[in-house]
Amino acid sequence: MNAVAPDPRRWKALILICAAIFVVVLDIAIVNVALPSIGSDLHFAEKNLQWVITAYGLTYGGFLLLGGRAADLIGRRLVFMGGLALFTGASLVCGLSTSSAMLIGARGVQGLGAAIVTPAALSIISTTFTEGSERNKALGAWGAVGGGGAAAGVVMGGVLTKYLGWEWIFWVNVPVGLTVLLLTPFYVRESRREDVVHDYDPLGALSVTSGLIVLVYAISEAPDVGWGAFRTIGLLALSAALLIFFLIWEWREKAPLMPLGIFRIRLLAASNVVGLLMAGGMYGSFLLLTLYMQQVLQLSVLQTGLAFLATAGTAVVMAGPAQALTTRLGAKPVMVTGLSLLVAGCLWYTQIDADGSYPVDLLPGFVAVGIGIPFAFIPITIAALAGVKDEDAGLASGLINTSQQVGGAIGTAVLSTVAFTHGNTLLHRGEPPAEAFTGGFQWGFWVGAGIWGTALLAAIVLIRREEVAHPEAVELPAQ
Repeated sequence: MNAVAPDPRRWKALILICAAIFVVVLDIAIVNVALPSIGSDLHFAEKNLQWVITAYGLTYGGFLLLGGRAADLIGRRLVFMGGLALFTGASLVCGLSTSSAMLIGARGVQGLGAAIVTPAALSIISTTFTEGSERNKALGAWGAVGGGGAAAGVVMGGVLTKYLGWEWIFWVNVPVGLTVLLLTPFYVRESRREDVVHDYDPLGALSVTSGLIVLVYAISEAPDVGWGAFRTIGLLALSAALLIFFLIWEWREKAPLMPLGIFRIRLLAASNVVGLLMAGGMYGSFLLLTLYMQQVLQLSVLQTGLAFLATAGTAVVMAGPAQALTTRLGAKPVMVTGLSLLVAGCLWYTQIDADGSYPVDLLPGFVAVGIGIPFAFIPITIAALAGVKDEDAGLASGLINTSQQVGGAIGTAVLSTVAFTHGNTLLHRGEPPAEAFTGGFQWGFWVGAGIWGTALLAAIVLIRREEVAHPEAVELPAQ
């Protein structure tokens, strides 16, 4: 448990944490615009190019829960540094890759490092800052980095690929990672659970990690092999079986990886539902926007990256007001406002035109989404950690990040499947490619608006304003 006195180094620690998280979140999206260059230089088979993205998503989504619990038990600073060292080393190898297999393997290791870093970092914030105004300010900074990082990744991906080469989208992580590693022992205080026997529940860890990896893999591959294909259905069934076994095992296990009692914190459970849906709309829409700008508007890689500045810059600027309003008004009204803006932005995207232009067809939506991301992301994170005891901060952090990663994988797969299926249908009817692609993207954005609309409804129905202001305390079973 933390000492009562606040750590005088905590704000410097926050800067280090946010720097590490920035490069982790960056790598979710930074690769997108560089894929053609990577494929050409490393002679990727067309069907394998998606694995540059999928390999990272698989290990990132699959190991988050385990990474969060390890941080609670082993030590949050130690786990954070170990994960960051793994991420930084893998980033170096990614840029040095000379074959497709080498790059895909390094991306998988990079995702594993990210899965260790992310929940450890968020739990350090949760245990370092006192719940209330101070923690909200820290989570506001986290929100600026997390919410704007995905959009910033597309910007930086375009600029770095254009002027320095695709290798630099990975090498940019190395100096940041090394600097944070060197400074962390001086500014970040170690903390862990001292009241438990360190039984790591290997069977629980194996089943949940395997189940999540199979789930993310099945969803990522479904747009190519078909949602009704035997392989997709079989993998989804296998994932469900593994996750059901995990829940049954955790219910019976004396020292579980994930004490199921944590879901008795109703606010935590509700926040994870909203977080899953919010991420589902965000990552899927970013992919479709990138494709629309390049395939229909014929923007270059650099122009596509710079176009996302409207979202990334707005998200960073609005993170401060979002945090302040959350502290003053509560999480629910700010969350509802943010999700409403996301829905409005996605509805604007549904009106894109094959002969459209960036200022008319995209810019208003980009600004609305840029405001909506921090207004939704920050209060969701605050609500997901409210009422969670320090000793379980890593578990709660792993849960909300897992929800967002799984949601992002599902949303991307669903939106791209809808867009490509309808686009191909229009092509077969004789529509010109630009009109066909645009029609497909419009359908995808309608689905994205529906996902964000469902998140808005869930926030209105499931999040209770008084619970965020006065979170319930739930005592988890001793382990």
